[in-house]
Amino acid sequence: MTNFQRKGISSNSKVGKDFEALAYAYFIKIGSLSNLMPSYAVPLGTGDAKKNHRFDFGSEESKVLIECKSHNWTITGNIPSAKLTMWNEAMYYFHLAPSVYQKIFFVLEARHSRRRETLAEYYVHTNQHLIPRDVSIIEYDTISNTANYVKRGFAL
Repeated sequence: MTNFQRKGISSNSKVGKDFEALAYAYFIKIGSLSNLMPSYAVPLGTGDAKKNHRFDFGSEESKVLIECKSHNWTITGNIPSAKLTMWNEAMYYFHLAPSVYQKIFFVLEARHSRRRETLAEYYVHTNQHLIPRDVSIIEYDTISNTANYVKRGFAL
């Protein structure tokens, strides 16, 4: 059986939760969002039927939805296609979300020596057709504790 855990990490879900904590701390530090709530539910659906979907963070007051992913290139620098499928799913949820919300996809700045671009840059240039216009993609550098836009969303 193949083990898809990150080297030296016992749980991928713990890595995700730890990254969410970094994201929360970042947004609080920059002070641009008030009342940011974890596991923020919004009713989504393609027609009249709606079902609550929980984004990693959100705020009714600030009208923001945030989804976080801490995915990386494979060890050999290959494309983590199963992980990017999860990114596509996140884009679909953002597409379904009410347009009154600012939508932020907050991802780990993932670099590999075999690649000239980060994973987020790669995703944007290969999947632009799947990314809603109003979604901002921001990558976070855990070393410098800084974040940069890979794609700026704008209201529809």
